[in-house]
Amino acid sequence: MASVELRAVFKSFGTVEVLRNVDLSLEQGEFVVFVGPSGCGKSTLLRLIAGLEDITSGDLLIDGQFMNDVLPAKRGISMVFQSYALYPHMSVYENMAFGLEQARLSADEIRDRVHRAAEMLQITPYLERKPRQLSGGQRQRVAIGRAISRQPRVFLFDEPLSNLDAALRVDTRLEIAALHRRLPDTTMIYVTHDQVEAMTLADRIVVLNAGRVEQVGSPMELYGSPASQFVAGFIGSPRMNFITGAVAEQAGTAVCGIRPEHIALSRGDGAWAGVVTLVEALGSDTFAHVDTQQAGSINVRIAGQDRIREGERVFLTPDAGAMHFFDRDGRPREPRIQAASAQA
Repeated sequence: MASVELRAVFKSFGTVEVLRNVDLSLEQGEFVVFVGPSGCGKSTLLRLIAGLEDITSGDLLIDGQFMNDVLPAKRGISMVFQSYALYPHMSVYENMAFGLEQARLSADEIRDRVHRAAEMLQITPYLERKPRQLSGGQRQRVAIGRAISRQPRVFLFDEPLSNLDAALRVDTRLEIAALHRRLPDTTMIYVTHDQVEAMTLADRIVVLNAGRVEQVGSPMELYGSPASQFVAGFIGSPRMNFITGAVAEQAGTAVCGIRPEHIALSRGDGAWAGVVTLVEALGSDTFAHVDTQQAGSINVRIAGQDRIREGERVFLTPDAGAMHFFDRDGRPREPRIQAASAQA
């Protein structure tokens, strides 16, 4: 139940600068997701907030109080790790109660908190089991329940679903979303490399690149109005198509961007002629990779029921209103003309 603020935060390990001039303000009750490529600093930033790493320079405030030199246990934070970090010799109940016992709460208070958290996460039937008797998804729910029972001001999640298989990831993601609804005043900060997790869980997404904040905004703000070519390519799955050459030149820009779902495919006519080089049929969607003379290799999303084969000659027409334009530095710019009209 706290706001979190970072002011001009830098972090270095020796001579290697990992975070550069990070300014962020997170409101109470927000669910904020940190995303970015491996090595961008997102997990390091989470560890700075937790107090597991020292800030090289800058300030961290929680509810307006400076936290730079406050011990992790005194910050009112609970962290859920990707490795679960459960004690194998303890039961689920004992794992969830351990931190509360260290805080010297009464037995009645501990029992009440553990049972409330277990009920919230539907793990009450497992309280007497050992971690080895649980599935990966159940273990992660225990780790989350342990964090809930501490009643923290801020929840930190460090890629909590990365060790789960695809089906369990979906189920556990839904449980985390439901948890946020049940705890609307609790601030949650979540690190992931998964696009679906970021887009479906976040109130706001923080995109990090090489230790700097590239953009902060709601999922649809980042999807629809990326502040750079990097953000445009990172947000959205599959990634945006980037086009140079004649198409970009006619638009008076260095790079044009168009998402696979904003391109119409036809066997009749269209802006760009090409040949299908690869088809990825996923059931509900099909992705066709088309080699065009005008725009290079383009990925197109079409309905999963559409039948298309490798080697077919097709035509593509981008939605002119959905195109993005970037200069040589990867910053957005206005086009001179609509690139969709560039035909050879």
